[in-house]
Amino acid sequence: MKVLVVDDSLLFRRIMLDALSSLPDVEVVGQASHGKLALQRLRELRPDLMTLDLEMPEMAGLAVLDAMREAGDKTAVIVVSALSRQGARITMQALQKGAFDFITKPDTPSPAESRDFLRSELAPRLRALSLRLGVRHILRSASAPAAAATATAPLASPAPPQAASPAPAKAAPLDEIRSRMDRLTKTARPEMVLIGVSTGGPNALDCLLPALPGNLGVPVLIVQHMPPVFTQSLAESLDARCALRVSEAAPGEIAEANHVYIAPGGRQMRLAAGPRGEKIIQITDDPPENNCRPAVDYLFRSVSLQFAGRAMAVILTGMGSDGTLGLRLLKRNGCLVLAQDESSCVVYSMPKAAVEAGVVDVILPLEAIAGRIAAAIRGGGL
Repeated sequence: MKVLVVDDSLLFRRIMLDALSSLPDVEVVGQASHGKLALQRLRELRPDLMTLDLEMPEMAGLAVLDAMREAGDKTAVIVVSALSRQGARITMQALQKGAFDFITKPDTPSPAESRDFLRSELAPRLRALSLRLGVRHILRSASAPAAAATATAPLASPAPPQAASPAPAKAAPLDEIRSRMDRLTKTARPEMVLIGVSTGGPNALDCLLPALPGNLGVPVLIVQHMPPVFTQSLAESLDARCALRVSEAAPGEIAEANHVYIAPGGRQMRLAAGPRGEKIIQITDDPPENNCRPAVDYLFRSVSLQFAGRAMAVILTGMGSDGTLGLRLLKRNGCLVLAQDESSCVVYSMPKAAVEAGVVDVILPLEAIAGRIAAAIRGGGL
């Protein structure tokens, strides 16, 4: 993977170069100290990935992303953000403009620790991006010969009659299909919607949540893998675009209908039953799970214990397998589960893990999920 490093700090570029150079199959092909030079390097070097500082003189990161979009440049971008309210706000805009993902600048006492932090943050993102680029290359390679063959093939004479084709493979037993459909259509009406998401999540949520009606009738609880500060900016950005109210969850809140609650970055969120059956949000500093805090499994497990059979769950784009264990528990009590399909995911790992575990009822493109959620809540089935 060829990488271009863009940052106005010479020291940070050196630390980033050291971190990237320590990763397998990665070559740093160039550096740039500001946005205008970055665009020139993109044209000259054709990298697979650019790490992009968002706050630079002459031409900032958001302007670079705008220029790339206008030029049709498809280079993947990982933005590097300051861990601040301003940095979080700009990062949300960068993700909306097409950045693949983001990392935060390290706040460590030494260059060596900064390098190790960047390496740990970049390694899983580069693995996910490498897989995505590989699939894209295979699809391009497969389609090009087919298109060429179609364009150059002579007109064929009508084909002679062919012998009858062999009988198709036996379909699944009708009883099995009928049983599955009955289960999907007769499940009790969900009282809440749970969503787990990671890499690519801000854009996925920006597509999904505005498509939900303002009178949905149930609360929505979301775990998006993000550090502190960033989830507040994400909630504010989504709240401005949604008919539902969207906010970062606060300790002790009662989850209300027509309200979306996003787990605070860097903390865990679970749901507990109150004395009158209220859905009480609890925010804790419990340890990370699946190397994540907040963790999807943590929320899903709490709902399976406190509100068995009363939720529906959605697993969206993301790295790793967070959420699958929690979905196993939810499914034992008849929870409906939707998963985003591979073609609309930035990274298919989280939905794929759930699908392969057999805990997903329906796999859908992102743009179809909101309609299925609303239908399930109206009618109690998928």
